[in-house]
Amino acid sequence: MASINPYLIFNGNCEEAFLFYQSVFGGAFPYVGKFKDMPPAEGNPVFSEAEGNKIMHVTLPIGDGSILMGSDSNSASGEIAFGENISLSINAQSKVEADKLFNGLSAGGKVTMPMNDTFWGAYFGMFADKFGINWMVNFDENEK
Repeated sequence: MASINPYLIFNGNCEEAFLFYQSVFGGAFPYVGKFKDMPPAEGNPVFSEAEGNKIMHVTLPIGDGSILMGSDSNSASGEIAFGENISLSINAQSKVEADKLFNGLSAGGKVTMPMNDTFWGAYFGMFADKFGINWMVNFDENEK
């Protein structure tokens, strides 16, 4: 069965926020990626040095199986308004489950990134459901 974790989006202070959360919850960051780490590819924006140093993705395990995840917004995504800065991230156990969840939950909503293989090795997509809730669906075969 899939697991659901909160995904927080910041307007430039993600690193500061996650260092604070780490000071409270403890633990280590298994992954911290910056926008400058993205490989050049068609459709990927070119970031300034300042934007390149912003957090593209960070994870902080909390407790028994929960993971707090986050990133900064960038010029391609625009500034994020309070209330729109959180998504629910579903970690599926297979591509079939990921597609089922993505297609079911996105019905009547707005897809912002269709399910696709990514440069970081996951099968991933994003959307807002018909109620305006932001979702991310992820399947990472390497996490099995």
